[in-house]
Amino acid sequence: MTTGGAGLSAHVVVPERHVDVRLTIGPEECVALVGPNGAGKSTVVEALAGLLRTRGGSVVLADRNLTALPTHRRRVGLVAQRPDLFGHRTVAGNVAFGPRAAGATRREARLRSATALAAVGASGLADRAPATLSGGQAQRVAVARALATDPALLLLDEPTTALDVDARAEVREALRTARGGRPTLLVTHDPLEAVALADRIVVLQDGRVVEAGPTDVVLRTPRTPFAASFSGLVLLAGTATATGIAPVGGGELVSATHTVPPGRSAVAALHPTAARLHRDGAGLGLARGLGRTVIAVEPRDGLVRVRAGDLVADVTVATAAALRLEPGVAVRIVVDPDEVSVYAPA
Repeated sequence: MTTGGAGLSAHVVVPERHVDVRLTIGPEECVALVGPNGAGKSTVVEALAGLLRTRGGSVVLADRNLTALPTHRRRVGLVAQRPDLFGHRTVAGNVAFGPRAAGATRREARLRSATALAAVGASGLADRAPATLSGGQAQRVAVARALATDPALLLLDEPTTALDVDARAEVREALRTARGGRPTLLVTHDPLEAVALADRIVVLQDGRVVEAGPTDVVLRTPRTPFAASFSGLVLLAGTATATGIAPVGGGELVSATHTVPPGRSAVAALHPTAARLHRDGAGLGLARGLGRTVIAVEPRDGLVRVRAGDLVADVTVATAAALRLEPGVAVRIVVDPDEVSVYAPA
C-alpha cells in the first residue's frame, strides 16, 4: 500500500490498447510488472512516464496529480532496454544533461553527475566517450543519468534484456542502488531480476491485473499459468485429497505441504526437474506415481523437456535415451512429496 504520501497510486486506462490497470507502489517499494508479450506492460510504463495519454485514469505520485503534466515536469526517471547515450558528449556530460535541462547550474549539474556515477560504480568512466563503453558500462551510465535527475518515481523497462550474463550482474547491482528510497516499477522477463530487486510482483494478462503478491509468494505458489511459467513451475489443477491432490488427468500426487480440505478444488505446483520418469510397467508399482502418455519431447536448456498429458518433466539427455522417450510411450511419473505444493486456486 502507498504510505506517507510519497508513493505512487495510478489507474492507467487506454481503451484503444485494451488496458485498464490499477497500481500502487509504496514510498520505497519496487514492484515487478510481468506478463506475456502484449499484456500491456509497455503501455503502463509509457502512461506513467507521460509518453502516452490516458483516458479516465489518473497518476498520483507523492500527493502530486501528474495526470495532465508533460513528461519533463513529472520527475520520473526511465531506464530502458538500450542506454541511447549522446555520442557527442562525455559520460559525465550525458549524466549532467538531465539536471542541466531542469535548470541546475553547470556546477550543480557536474556535482550531481559525479555523485550519480559514483553511486553506480562508474566514476572511472566520467571522461570516456559513449562509443568506447561496453554494453554493461553504457547501461550503468544510463542508470546514473536517471539518478542524477533525483526522480520521484523510477521506471525500469527491461533494463538488462540486451546484456550478456556478466553485464547483467553488474547492472543489477547498480539498479539495486538506484531503487533505494523511491517507488520503482520494474518491467522484466527475468525471475532472477525480480528476486534481486522487487518486493512485490504484479502479473498482467490482456491488459488487466490477474495476480499480485509478495515476490516470494508469487514465485513459490503461483496462481496463474503465466506466473507459474515465470517461476519455472508447472501447475496442475485437480481436487484436494487427504494427502495431496488428485489431478484432472488422473492419479494422485502426495504433498508435504497442503492445507486444502479434501474434496475442494486445488492446484499443485512443482518444478519440471523434480519429476522422475519410468517406463510404465518397468517394475514400478502401479500404486506409485502418475500414469501418462508422452505427447512431445523437445530440447530445453541442456535438458530434454517431456510433455506427458497434463505434466511436464525435464530430464537429462541420457535419461531420455535410456527410456527411449518419444510420443506415444506410456510412462509413470513420480514426484517426491517435498517437491509438491498444494494450495487453493485463485
